[in-house]
Amino acid sequence: MLKNILTVFFLFILIIPVFGQSSKEDSVFVRDNYTKLERQITMRDGIKLFTAIYVPKDKAQKYPFLMMRTPYSVGPYGEDKYPRRLGANSLLMREKYIFVYQDVRGRYMSEGNFEEMTPHKAVKKSKKETDESTDTYDTVEWLIKNVPGNNARVGLWGISYPGFYATASLPNAHPAIKAVSPQAPVTDEFIGDDAYHKGAFFLMDNFSFMNYFDSPRKGTVKEYEQLSQIEMKDAYEFYLNLGPLKNINQQYFKGKGKIWNEYLQNDTYNEYWKARNIRTHLTNVKPATLVVGGWFDAEDLFGALRTYEAIESQSPNNKNYLVMGPWTHGSWSREDWTRYGTHDFGQNTAKYYREQIETPFFNFFLKDKGTFTLPEATVFETGTNQWKQYEAFPPKKGTVKELYFLPGGKLSFEKSSEQTSFDEYISDPSKPVPYVDGTYSRRNNEYMTDDQRFASRRPDVLVYQTEVLTEDITLTGKLIADLFVSTTGTDADFIVKLIDVLPDNTPNPTPNPKGIQMAGYQQLVRAEVMRGRFRNSFEKPEAFVSGQVSQVMYELPDVAHTFPKGHRIMIQVQSSWFPLVDRNPQKYVEHIWEAEEADFQKATHRLYHSQQYPSHIKVTVTK
Repeated sequence: MLKNILTVFFLFILIIPVFGQSSKEDSVFVRDNYTKLERQITMRDGIKLFTAIYVPKDKAQKYPFLMMRTPYSVGPYGEDKYPRRLGANSLLMREKYIFVYQDVRGRYMSEGNFEEMTPHKAVKKSKKETDESTDTYDTVEWLIKNVPGNNARVGLWGISYPGFYATASLPNAHPAIKAVSPQAPVTDEFIGDDAYHKGAFFLMDNFSFMNYFDSPRKGTVKEYEQLSQIEMKDAYEFYLNLGPLKNINQQYFKGKGKIWNEYLQNDTYNEYWKARNIRTHLTNVKPATLVVGGWFDAEDLFGALRTYEAIESQSPNNKNYLVMGPWTHGSWSREDWTRYGTHDFGQNTAKYYREQIETPFFNFFLKDKGTFTLPEATVFETGTNQWKQYEAFPPKKGTVKELYFLPGGKLSFEKSSEQTSFDEYISDPSKPVPYVDGTYSRRNNEYMTDDQRFASRRPDVLVYQTEVLTEDITLTGKLIADLFVSTTGTDADFIVKLIDVLPDNTPNPTPNPKGIQMAGYQQLVRAEVMRGRFRNSFEKPEAFVSGQVSQVMYELPDVAHTFPKGHRIMIQVQSSWFPLVDRNPQKYVEHIWEAEEADFQKATHRLYHSQQYPSHIKVTVTK
């Protein structure tokens, strides 16, 4: 049995999302209204992919296909065994489509060998060469010819990894594919999704996930075994006691994790990662696209924003839509999403999405039903709890400004007048800054909005904040950190956090079971890490010269947030974010995954804020 908590998460959220009617009602509806077929569909190279097809029993009309291709299993297996729900949401299930689920090549009951984010082959050397675009094409061709009662239109959707497969259908798409919705799609795993962020390895998520996902198989299987039995009560202590990355293979995976080993060994932005960056192939996209993401998505916030951006810039004539809501990973498919952390949105944002956006999108492009007249971008603005609509994202109207770090922990739109000015802190790999306050056995999914007071009290975290705001300030679009730093070591990470500081008279929530003190709450809005060795190139890492000032500039994921009058804007800067991100030894070693315990050393880092070295965050202020 699959016992890992992430297994439960993915099978529950990504295969059969929580939405709409009750589970019992949906389950009865599926059996009463759909006939299940299971087929092995042969690809152009002879490999057979296991496919579950749910055909409406009502034959009064012809139906479009709505398909999800997934590495997470299309179970339950057996034509007499039905899932509790079908489709992207229960409204679409009741609208009736021919729903198709497929185990992708090399996973579960499909033949072939699995490759992490199968590289797209823009030029194929033979007619039998395959990638995810061809596998989708061949599947669509078979479906149209072999499933009676279809209207020769196909839509695809998927969340997270299935979102990647939805994106991968777009290059050279089958002409029958009319609508595709990549949702929180895995997109570029070295720059900003899942594996690495700006070259910094996301330790905790990948260790837990790969423990089941990366388990080898011999032939087709209905279940995977875990690589190792792992028990932890305090993730911070577990990973700290684990020591260097190399110990994970020695103590747990024993070298059996193919993808895990690929992740570690490809520790620069080399051909392995470039081949898996699907963004470069999103040219001349023909199907209408609905890209969906969540501002609180701890896994693929980057993927949603950058997939939309890539289609927009490389396929300017495409019907390309973006939806960004106040959601965690996949939570737009929940029945109800009105709260997250300390946020109360005052509305069911998931209901709005499925009723006003997702269902009309597929109905219009696949059934010619209704209308779909939304502007290009529909974005939920946190801080005001308002849906905003734009003709493009980021919106074209906005003023780019710089928020400068100043002496005395001040933050201002005015540049420093100091000739020589800096703050410094000692970063100790044996005492890394936690990513969250408290003790958790796995990733606390609310860290994306958590109170940062625990961090601001540490001597190894720099804190800068504005005066109390005299008017609302809305930031929409890109955030760029531009830091001037030096270190006594030869390598360093830098984490920049944008924070909304609530007034001292903010009331506590009612009820308040966690005993949260909202007065002065430092609410995380956005954060990102940069591994300093990649400051000049992700392809060619380089050591810092001890004591020499260097510029470290990088993008954080976009934002749409209003800091209300009476609040403050805060920036925190630190050099560890553990165990979310693996520890940087702070002594330059060629491969951190080969580092020894002795390589991890204390270092003093300086952040400069002078006329010559004006460290700042570039933001776009909108009204």
